[in-house]
Amino acid sequence: MKALQVDKKLAKLGMARMLSSLSPAAAVRMGPLELVSLDPPSLPGPGWHRVHTHLAGICGSDLATVEGHASAYFEDWVSFPFVPGHEVVGHLDDGRRVVIEPVLGHAARGFEPPFEGAAPGDGNDYAHLATGHLEPGIQIGFCNSTCGGWAPEFVAHESQLHEIPDSMTDEQAVLVEPTAGGIHAALLTLPVLAGVERPIVAVLGAGTMGLCAIAGLRRYVPNVQIVVGARYPHQQALATAMGADIVGKPDELARAVRRITGSHMIGDHLSGGADATIDAVGTSASIADCLRFTRPRGRVVLMGMPAQVSVDLTGLWHRETQLVGAYTYGTETMPDGSRRRTFDLAIETAQELGLDRLLSATYRIDDHDDAIAHAAAAGRRGAVKIAFDLRPTPRSPLSKKESA
Repeated sequence: MKALQVDKKLAKLGMARMLSSLSPAAAVRMGPLELVSLDPPSLPGPGWHRVHTHLAGICGSDLATVEGHASAYFEDWVSFPFVPGHEVVGHLDDGRRVVIEPVLGHAARGFEPPFEGAAPGDGNDYAHLATGHLEPGIQIGFCNSTCGGWAPEFVAHESQLHEIPDSMTDEQAVLVEPTAGGIHAALLTLPVLAGVERPIVAVLGAGTMGLCAIAGLRRYVPNVQIVVGARYPHQQALATAMGADIVGKPDELARAVRRITGSHMIGDHLSGGADATIDAVGTSASIADCLRFTRPRGRVVLMGMPAQVSVDLTGLWHRETQLVGAYTYGTETMPDGSRRRTFDLAIETAQELGLDRLLSATYRIDDHDDAIAHAAAAGRRGAVKIAFDLRPTPRSPLSKKESA
């Protein structure tokens, strides 16, 4: 089968890093991603299934890998060569359509789950991610043993499979994984919102992650007032459609929060600020901005993958701000105290809100240079989510080969 594979070739990683800011298409051509011929992966054992890919999304962590910007932190948590692709909808050999919860959790690796009914991402010890009968890998899409969604076939454990209803389109289903990430980030704001009658949550960034976080806040956080900084007009329109109350450009976000909260500006920090902020960008500048307009004893949720950053944390110390990461998903504690799997919430949300509207274009894997270039410049080109279409006959009106 033809698949897109990433190998650990330092020269190609360096070339991709150098070219990525100049020409994303050139970075892909010269970088570590290659279209290769592979044998389909073997089933690792009982409880494993073969998944035939329909659609597979391209996300920020995929771009960081392909462009050579992935943090060295991950070197011990992945196994080369690997086939990327963790935002996936496909079908099993018996015909059932499924979305994949990609974290290679305890059950997939042959360990006892941390509690009955645990999701793959649950638990307080990550040793299983690099041990057991599989090669190291935090997720499908970063593990040599499983292959990934940027191939016609890969393997997944039954603990990772979520059957989807016939009424759900593939285009909606490929947004389930990022939607789960957005809901998880939204629910991580809850600890500092307790007892606040009309809590304010700011969201910086309105790409796929930011928009999914807005959707999660609106659906699952009671009485929340959502203020969003979005760079491009189409992102601003979608943020409003997802349920944001106030939307402006990123450099206007601090002013909007100040106006709503009645805070003073002291230097470049607000005296008060948003109760919680979700950073869906993940840069030194975005983290610093979020710390500036989050109230003392508030919380900043890092949804964007920050990698190496340089940030003055004096304000965090002085204001006793909580800085927490939002990596994936698992089992959530809801506002009413009940417990729900994030992926179950995401399947409901992606279908009921029609999140296929976030899918801007699909490509065949032969056209991966154009697909990656489109994804890397999605905001500037008026797009949100770009995906690969590996169905035998592309059925999406979004399918295209675009090199503009």
